Amino acid sequence: MTRLPLIRAVGTHAEVGRQIGAACASALRRSITDTQHSLPAGVSWDDLRRQTLPYLAATEQALPWVVAEFQGAAEGAGIDFLDLFVLACEELLHVPPLPEGRCTDFAVAPEISANGHVLLGHNNDLSASAEQDLALVEWAVEDQPRFVSVGVGGLFISIGFNAAGISLTGNEVHPNDDRPGVPRLLIVREILAARTYEEALKAALRPDRASSYNNLIATEDGCIVNVEGSATDYALIPAQEGWTVHSNHYVSPKMQRYERYPQWTPQSVRRYERACELMRRRPGPVTHQMLRNYLADHSTEPRSICYHGNGRKTVFSALIDLNERRLDLAVGNPCMSTYEPYRLA
Repeated sequence: MTRLPLIRAVGTHAEVGRQIGAACASALRRSITDTQHSLPAGVSWDDLRRQTLPYLAATEQALPWVVAEFQGAAEGAGIDFLDLFVLACEELLHVPPLPEGRCTDFAVAPEISANGHVLLGHNNDLSASAEQDLALVEWAVEDQPRFVSVGVGGLFISIGFNAAGISLTGNEVHPNDDRPGVPRLLIVREILAARTYEEALKAALRPDRASSYNNLIATEDGCIVNVEGSATDYALIPAQEGWTVHSNHYVSPKMQRYERYPQWTPQSVRRYERACELMRRRPGPVTHQMLRNYLADHSTEPRSICYHGNGRKTVFSALIDLNERRLDLAVGNPCMSTYEPYRLA
């Protein structure tokens, strides 16, 4: 059993970044080195640093406090700031998705959950080596709601929820209209600073975004929506009949023309269809245990929700009870791991 230590970061944006950088220095250094070693032929690290500059300029204009967090993290980790910022610009690091494995989400509204709460389940599939670099961080920044997040190197957030009752999970998609702007990885950070659904949605859809994920935004009062975005377009897919699921392709017909790698969508479609099947055939009100079972599902191997691949795997699984501000986190494949509880007091 692996349990992530909780990093508590408190203070100004720069101070919080410095604390996270110091705590996650090895992971951040390793991420930079791994990225440098995996560059396509003909692309140099100096090329990427130069290409990052328009993204940095857009972020400095729109979210200077996020830049302050990265500057603090670079100082705390003892690494070059621009090297660190390159990692935030996924838009410059296109890697075609593998045929199997990525991530899968479930979201449940109060009317169909056993305890009347908003429940979310998320599996995150990455390279197996990323498991060692995961961090659980509780952020207490001077002017924003406290929140807890899980992600690589502390700064690169996959999921989280805040004290205002806003959660962010979701899925990587591969839009074909990327452009210089605020990187989608940093928009995730802005969403978790929101105090209302309207603020969260505005962050997800900021017009100067470089790209987008499918951002699954939920609020404690039961508002649940998939924000399927690209750089220039979006579709909102709300929960229907009290639930929604999502994987790594565009579900909305409007957004399907933005698929960068349509040849790989069948693997994501299979997981999506299986997740829908599980929800439609559920035996009754949705419980925590039910979602745990769904996240550990292997029935569609090798394209299963709980993914065991060659060099890739489910590196963490998370259950969120948004009303209780509770996260149950399993590091590694959920079929083999124990969920450990964390609560945002």
